[in-house]
Amino acid sequence: MVTAEQQKIIDRAQLQQVNGWQHLKVKGTPYECGFQEGYLLVDEYKDALRVYKFMTLESFGMTYEWFAEQALKLHRDMIPARWLEELRGMAEGLTAAGVPTTTDDMIAWNDWMEITGYWWPQNAGKVMSRPLMKTHRKEHCSAIVATGSATVDGKPYLGHESFDEFWSGQYFNVCKRVEPDEGYAFIMQASAPCMLSSMTDFYVTAAGLNITETTLAGFDRYDDAGMPEWVRIRDAVQFSATIDQFVERLNRQNNGGYANAWLIADHNTGEIARFEQGLAFTSLERTFDGAYFGCNAVFDPRIRNLECKDNGFNDPRQQTGARRQRWMELIDAYYGKIDLEVVKKMLADTYDVYLGYNCPSSRCICAHYDVDPQYYADDPDAVWNIPFYPAGSCDAKAAGPDDVKHMKMWGRYGRADGVEFVARDFMDQHPLWKWMDGYLQDRPTQPWTLFD
Repeated sequence: MVTAEQQKIIDRAQLQQVNGWQHLKVKGTPYECGFQEGYLLVDEYKDALRVYKFMTLESFGMTYEWFAEQALKLHRDMIPARWLEELRGMAEGLTAAGVPTTTDDMIAWNDWMEITGYWWPQNAGKVMSRPLMKTHRKEHCSAIVATGSATVDGKPYLGHESFDEFWSGQYFNVCKRVEPDEGYAFIMQASAPCMLSSMTDFYVTAAGLNITETTLAGFDRYDDAGMPEWVRIRDAVQFSATIDQFVERLNRQNNGGYANAWLIADHNTGEIARFEQGLAFTSLERTFDGAYFGCNAVFDPRIRNLECKDNGFNDPRQQTGARRQRWMELIDAYYGKIDLEVVKKMLADTYDVYLGYNCPSSRCICAHYDVDPQYYADDPDAVWNIPFYPAGSCDAKAAGPDDVKHMKMWGRYGRADGVEFVARDFMDQHPLWKWMDGYLQDRPTQPWTLFD
């Protein structure tokens, strides 16, 4: 039961279910924003935690609780007070709603992707009798940003879709608007309830920035002494007014965690940028006229060769190489015509350049791993190169100049092309995956939705 004071905090927030999304609006101090989210998304968090605990053991052979211990040892004492307050608010909001939770629990929850995906591959050999045979690197996401002569009106347009395993991607349905007491308000998609930052990384800010990313495939560096990426990106989003400020803040205490190629549009100036952030090396490209895309391929040759394993840059059999080629073809085909509808169409594209015809597969911009027999995959380090792997496109987001001006964004929950995923049908067709029964949810066809 909540107190009268807690109820006042809750009453300042809003939650709406729309087209598969949890559309949440929070405002106030860090603690108040956190408390509102924890209280209002308690059911979603409870179910997500249940699934994450089961899948962590299945995926890594180590328990969720063990990874939580490592996260706290590594990062608890370096998180700035402002963000600790928001995490404390989330924990106390969840507790007030009936799910006892601590601030430490929230730190571990937010740290899960970085600890399992970046810290663990570098440290597994220290706790196992032999090193991991494969890293758990994954090719997350497709994205585009365009401006100047590439677009219909010379203004920036940006789009993104997340790739992930469907058991985690089914929670990518939180669209959160944050109106903080300090810094710039922003709207973002979140990869799960009670996340300090997006992690699927689509942001529109009141400063006029539109930001997204795709991961650097094959990246295998990590600095235990640095600041977690999920802390650095939240700071950069909330307190940056320009591309330069964003890059500078994101680089502070860079630890190599969740290494990405960031696509940024500054709607105040019309400039766009692609910022590839490795650990030892970074690269910033920027223009007022043209387009950049992200497909997990690494463009900077220093990062690609010295900080990554082979990531398919020139290989159309691999997902990264195939999507790199397809983005080049689409940008050429639509140059000068790019607007919101074209961006949405691009994100839904299922042309397979290796096969030479339209065929939903792992190699498409809108990835369908779950229907791909993987006859042609040639990436021994990739954990997704398994026939009919339940993974791929989980959503789509887009924004244009009018959206950013009014801090709006478009989102589509489920695949970017709208094709439904029915868990029972998939497991019946591919019984090897029936062990996921009870943990894998349907994602029906949903329309594009405008969030404001």
